[in-house]
Amino acid sequence: MKTITILLVLFNFIHIKAQEKPKLVVGIVVDQMRYDYLLRFKKKFKSKGFNKISTEGTQYQNAHYNYIPTYTAVGHSSIYTGTTPKNHGIIGNNWYDKFEKKSIYVVNDAKYHTIGSTTSAGKKSPKKLIASTVADQLKIAQNFKGKTIGIAIKDRSAILPVGHTADIAYWFDGSKEGKWISSSYYQNSLPNWVITYNTKNKRTLDKYLASEWDTSKKIREYDDSSEDNQYFERTFNNEEKPVFPHAINTLKNTNDQYSILKSTPFGNTLTLDFAKKIITEERLGKNKKYSDFLAISLSSTDYIGHKYGPASKEIEDTYLRLNDDLDDFITHLNKKVGYEHYVLFITADHAVAQVPHYLIDHKAPGGYFTNGKLLKKLNEFTLSTYNSSNMIENISNEQIFLNHREIRRLNLNNIDVENTIINELILYKDIYKAISSSSLQKTEFTKAPLSLLQEGYNQKRSGDILYTLTPAIIGNGYLKGGTTHGSGYNYDTHVPLLFYGGSIAVGKKIKKAVTITQIAPTLANLLQIQEPNMSSVEVLSQVFKN
Repeated sequence: MKTITILLVLFNFIHIKAQEKPKLVVGIVVDQMRYDYLLRFKKKFKSKGFNKISTEGTQYQNAHYNYIPTYTAVGHSSIYTGTTPKNHGIIGNNWYDKFEKKSIYVVNDAKYHTIGSTTSAGKKSPKKLIASTVADQLKIAQNFKGKTIGIAIKDRSAILPVGHTADIAYWFDGSKEGKWISSSYYQNSLPNWVITYNTKNKRTLDKYLASEWDTSKKIREYDDSSEDNQYFERTFNNEEKPVFPHAINTLKNTNDQYSILKSTPFGNTLTLDFAKKIITEERLGKNKKYSDFLAISLSSTDYIGHKYGPASKEIEDTYLRLNDDLDDFITHLNKKVGYEHYVLFITADHAVAQVPHYLIDHKAPGGYFTNGKLLKKLNEFTLSTYNSSNMIENISNEQIFLNHREIRRLNLNNIDVENTIINELILYKDIYKAISSSSLQKTEFTKAPLSLLQEGYNQKRSGDILYTLTPAIIGNGYLKGGTTHGSGYNYDTHVPLLFYGGSIAVGKKIKKAVTITQIAPTLANLLQIQEPNMSSVEVLSQVFKN
């Protein structure tokens, strides 16, 4: 009798645990969000949005990216595959293809056509992603039942998270048509409800287009940011000064009129509104047997951050508005799915550097670096050293691709050439570290930045020499204004990581250092499925309620 009782208890425990598997997982990636935004705007967030999720869920306060380069496509791929570029193969948004001898875009694919509009913006696929995502694994585990859907203003941010097996991914076509579109990679046409939604949503788009972007509160209350009119901020086309209010109604481009909304907080609102509609129309989280997955990326924060920088009033207004939008989205989830039936996480695909001009004005280190000047100097060096100015094939993403045909013609050794160029390179101002692909293949590095370069190095796709710039130095494309990201320094790697929902521990704030690649195996554990095929197996066990 005692044995039977124990077996019954074990059966009931297993049954209860099985019921805790979430019916819906929602991933929200805020493009270009620094961790310190949670602290800087905390009082103004009040008890809503980010603060609500932090208080009623689990917050990791020391989550970092563990590779270089910290770009959008790379970040989204790493979050959902649970591994780094050395494995999943996405080494940039664009990169030089050493086989095709040209620069390629991460999701371009001419084999497919646009569905949902007459433009070419839908010729995309996830084919360049080598690894599986947690959304792929969910599909496989459920015999391709359940729904996995991606959504973002940016195509790469919608496509890469849901991987190869998704039902569909949607992104925003900002042309005259102003529609949520997709690719024939997924389906032959948009669902009828999306076609109807696009038609009705035109009125909302036109309303935003006819308005101004002004502060949502009185501008004098925005005391957590610098003065509004800064010479190092960029303007919209035909705008005289980078100040509020931004007159969207007079600044739009007639040929690409809806694209201006991407660079305003309204782009995030439009994305979350469409996400709410997807949850309702696709009945996500309602299947009694199978789990669903919705990957959302909020792209407007990145467009705005590049233009104005993290200290700007535009960024402050953007995050206060986003906080309200998130709160509204959570309310929708609770109503349509039920708090106990879903798990939500929020993170970012990278953070961002302060505007170097802003730092310099306050006597802090900062500056700008020119790829063109680097190429010129290296060509002069190889001419004097090897009697050839044709040895550098490409410089991009802080990688140097050598001309191996030229090296063979000169009867030189690849490794010797790499090391000779590195010894020259490290002498240049603002280059902090440089390393060869040969060294990355032979030696296991444990300290940053070399360990981060190693995690970002893909043997098949990366260059022959990788280098990093000195902290707070960015490309000179931003010399006239704005800022960027991509480095392995804390200002680019430290991002928020929040978990929330029925099976998530409440009120935990964890200071332990974790990596962004631990998200995917944790979600796989929650969903009780196999982790992605190249993933780390380190689970963030502290997020679990039980």
